Amino acid sequence: MKKKIFFGIVILLLGFLLGGISFYILGQITGQQRGYLPYTTTPNVPRQVIETSRAFSEIVSAVSPSVVNISTTKVIRRHTDPFLGDPFFDLFSPFHDFRAPKKWKEQSLGSGVIVSPDGYIITNNHVVEKADEIRVTLLDKRIFKGKIIGADPKTDIAVVKIDAGNLPTIPWGDSEKLQVGEFVLAIGNPYSLSHTVTMGIISAVGRANVGIADYEDFIQTDAAINPGNSGGPLVNIKGELIGINAAIFSRTGGYQGIGFAVPSDMVRLVMDQLVQKGKVTRGWLGVSIQELTPEISQKFGLKKSKGALVSDVVKNSPAEKAGMNRGDIILEFNGKEVKDASSLRNMVAQSKIGTEIPIKILRSGKEYTIKATIVELPRETAEVTPPESPDDSEAKALTGLTVMGLTKEIARQLGLNKDEKGVVVVRVEPGSPADEAGIKKGDIIKEIDRKRVDTLDDFNKIASNIKKNETVLLFINRGNKKFYVPLRAS
Repeated sequence: MKKKIFFGIVILLLGFLLGGISFYILGQITGQQRGYLPYTTTPNVPRQVIETSRAFSEIVSAVSPSVVNISTTKVIRRHTDPFLGDPFFDLFSPFHDFRAPKKWKEQSLGSGVIVSPDGYIITNNHVVEKADEIRVTLLDKRIFKGKIIGADPKTDIAVVKIDAGNLPTIPWGDSEKLQVGEFVLAIGNPYSLSHTVTMGIISAVGRANVGIADYEDFIQTDAAINPGNSGGPLVNIKGELIGINAAIFSRTGGYQGIGFAVPSDMVRLVMDQLVQKGKVTRGWLGVSIQELTPEISQKFGLKKSKGALVSDVVKNSPAEKAGMNRGDIILEFNGKEVKDASSLRNMVAQSKIGTEIPIKILRSGKEYTIKATIVELPRETAEVTPPESPDDSEAKALTGLTVMGLTKEIARQLGLNKDEKGVVVVRVEPGSPADEAGIKKGDIIKEIDRKRVDTLDDFNKIASNIKKNETVLLFINRGNKKFYVPLRAS
């Protein structure tokens, strides 16, 4: 009996041993066949995703040959001491030969895009500005010497020409039809990495007051744009040029999700004039305009803050000849809605010289249509910074705001016409409603709530009837720039 139990235990142990060995051998064989991969199946990618990926690749393949690398060289000269060559002064400066060199070369890198087979290239003005030498490198590694045909600092656009033919180009797109949310591609040479492509969407259109150029109507995008992308194309999903990458909004100098591009419609107008005339001529209406804030809109009886408020009309200008008055609100220009002051400024600037333009205005609650003939923008005059004003004869009428009568001497000091009427601001209390409204020392108050202020008595009389917490509309002359300012009385 004991022998049977013993043999049974031995057989059981042998079974476990043989089973373990067999399991190990089979595991080794199976693992080698599978290559130790946990899965052997191919991911089931939707057909639409594959087609979208292929579409973007085809766009890049079609557009990339027209994108170029632009490198510039600028010679920087150091101002030298006129006595360095004199042997007498060598005694006092025997080691001047070891100083910094008198001149050296500074290099920068940007991008550009070919827009005509005969070698015309669009880029940013700041990429080629003051360059002594421009070198253009194509995708196929060919290198050409570039020549500046023309540049427009006001839009940061420049046209460069290379001596070549039968070049690949990019078709123009219509930036006027862009919609927020559309896919876009940015192509350029960020950080010297040639022909880098990034993808994003249009974040906004019509961006102005960014501080990059004088005439701004930027496309905002979240496609990664970095130093070196400047001048490169922003393209839509059709492979069309819809903008020229101009700048980034960054505190670090790198990508932070906000980039700006000059819209293709503006670029094309600038390029055509630079190629044909060598300069850009802009239209002029002859008005000073300002934004319609909710406070100003309320004072003019408007429900929506759309349009541009005329704060001044230049004498003998197209606007004056057409019958436009200060206080008019421009609603439409040449059949297009005026969204704000910046959009109107761009519309006027891009208008053809000599054309008669219909303008819809709002005056005293009624709409009128007038016609003005656009002329060329005259040479701009320099801004005058108001000097310090004497602060005697003070008269306080609104809390935080001190004014005095405007004399001929003060008007002369402020660079104004000697017959200018109004009261001059001599002090603005920090933190007061006047300070928050942006009123500054040296401003001339000419009106309060559309009532004329010619003298200090006029100011005091009108101000005495202002109720507490009432918002009044001041008409200001600051360095010959006239505009309205809403001010809350306290």
